[in-house]
Amino acid sequence: MSASVSSPAEAVSARLRQFKMPTAAQEMVPRLVAGDLEHALPVVSEVLEAEARHERRVTRLRRSSRLPATKTFDSFDQDRIPIALRQKIATLRDGAFLSAATNILAFGLPGTGKSHALAALGHELVMAGRSVLFAPTYEIVQDLLAAKRDLDLPRKLRKLDNFELIILDDIGYVQQSSEEAEVLFTLLAERYERQSIALTSNLVFSEWDRVFKNKMATTAAIDRLVHHSVILEFDVTSFRSSEAKSNKRRKT
Repeated sequence: MSASVSSPAEAVSARLRQFKMPTAAQEMVPRLVAGDLEHALPVVSEVLEAEARHERRVTRLRRSSRLPATKTFDSFDQDRIPIALRQKIATLRDGAFLSAATNILAFGLPGTGKSHALAALGHELVMAGRSVLFAPTYEIVQDLLAAKRDLDLPRKLRKLDNFELIILDDIGYVQQSSEEAEVLFTLLAERYERQSIALTSNLVFSEWDRVFKNKMATTAAIDRLVHHSVILEFDVTSFRSSEAKSNKRRKT
């Protein structure tokens, strides 16, 4: 806001112009004054200022979230997933699960929409002012591994604590060294019952020893994730395969 804006009337008009509402900016104040409602202008100004603060916060959260910009509910074809799954996803959109540090575990074959669904949920939460980080699991693992080698792992984990939800995409692709599995387990253990994790996986739980390398670590990781969780089963055909077949039919 400009320092020259001093009165509630000027503040209201300026904010409405900022929100790209030119008609409201031109008509709001004169109509309130004409209706002998000028006393309401300070309240209106306070509400618009709160909205401006929220917009600034959302902009910051969106920038730090690393969410894929196009993966929203507007571009997600929900008609292709079962109604029960659609309803379960809908219950998560208000973000109440974050207060209980509930995890979201999305399973399905490649191309079934699980990553898109979790990214879309992330966008919804960011719009509500919640802090989210979306990243491929291997990327998070490499960041943690580098921090551990630099004796900086505790600080890195505290930094990740700033996010109410971390979305780990494609956990099944982390099948490398035992050291990588260890830092991934450390992240899951650190957030257990404090902050939420959401993840996508092409692997069912019985195959997770490919990620965590031994049965004990696998069992411990699954136990922490499942304890407070919502499980989303994407038991549908691949979106990409279906689209490719449709394109082929159209060309034929």
